[in-house]
Amino acid sequence: KHYLCGYCAAFTNIAVTFPIQKVLFRQQLYGLRTLYRGILPPLMQKTTTLALMFGLYEDFSALLLSHARAPELLTRSAAAALAGTTEAVLTPFERVQTLLQDYKHHDKFTNTYQAFKVLKAYGMREYYRGLVPILLRNGPSNVLFFGLRGPIKQCLPEATSYSAHMVNDFICGGLLGAVLGFLFFPVNVVKTRMQAQIGGEFQSFSKVLVKIWLERDRKLMQLFRGAHLNYHRSVLSW
Repeated sequence: KHYLCGYCAAFTNIAVTFPIQKVLFRQQLYGLRTLYRGILPPLMQKTTTLALMFGLYEDFSALLLSHARAPELLTRSAAAALAGTTEAVLTPFERVQTLLQDYKHHDKFTNTYQAFKVLKAYGMREYYRGLVPILLRNGPSNVLFFGLRGPIKQCLPEATSYSAHMVNDFICGGLLGAVLGFLFFPVNVVKTRMQAQIGGEFQSFSKVLVKIWLERDRKLMQLFRGAHLNYHRSVLSW
């Protein structure tokens, strides 16, 4: 049930918010077809990762709670981190999504299949360019999402009907998604810069971060450029 619900939620999420995601990548938009260019990789990646996120969290939680004697908070945090780490297996879809949304590569790729085919010539490692920031994002954000979801919901007015429960879930998810999206925004900036490159040196996360920071006049807030769009997208998504 958790896998299926996560899959369906992600499909709806991507289908509705994808145009906002395209603006985040500063894509030049030329009509509806261009607006939805590159939607297939996130549909495939996000539906699967959210299915894994919720499904594996429940499975890992049940497994660890039945075998480990650690406090429940620690056990569930470990389950969330494990689920987030497992999601990183699907990095190639996020990698191809970045390439398809970058207008600089429009002359190289026309569809998802072609992008995967071009990357194949560079070896398997090329599919996982940007893996480190994805790992730095997925594990901690999952821990915070699942760890804070309950306490936040408890602070909301008590729900006495199904519709009230749904409203509380939307508020809780939207708030968490917006805050976590803002918190990890610089990590995604580094990930996008790394994944926009095809071939060449595999630079470390810290090296790319410093490079972007220097390019943006050594101002921390410049690392959050575009975060307001991500904030609104995250509220709607989560």
